[in-house]
Amino acid sequence: MRQNNTGCLTGFITGFSRIMLLMFWIARPVVMDAAFGSFLVPCLGFFFLPFTTLMYVMLQTSAVGGISGLDWLWLFLAALMDLASIGSAAYSNRDRIPAGYPGSTPQG
Repeated sequence: MRQNNTGCLTGFITGFSRIMLLMFWIARPVVMDAAFGSFLVPCLGFFFLPFTTLMYVMLQTSAVGGISGLDWLWLFLAALMDLASIGSAAYSNRDRIPAGYPGSTPQG
């Protein structure tokens, strides 16, 4: 069985975007309201796509005429980071399903 010895680094890396988004939301609630207009979208972004939500807020506040040009590249890279973090979590937890559950593979 493979040992996970990364410790606190894994927790910091996975929580970094959520911590930064929460701090930005606390420090600048007017900017968050201006970027989204409702509470639901940033709340869903906090749970499901935190890097993308944080990058969108940063790009929206710095852009004069909205997001355009190279801003879309940064937003796409943030979405890739979110998908990579979700995929890596699924890959690292693939052996944690107990035997006998649907989707489990026999050990041996």
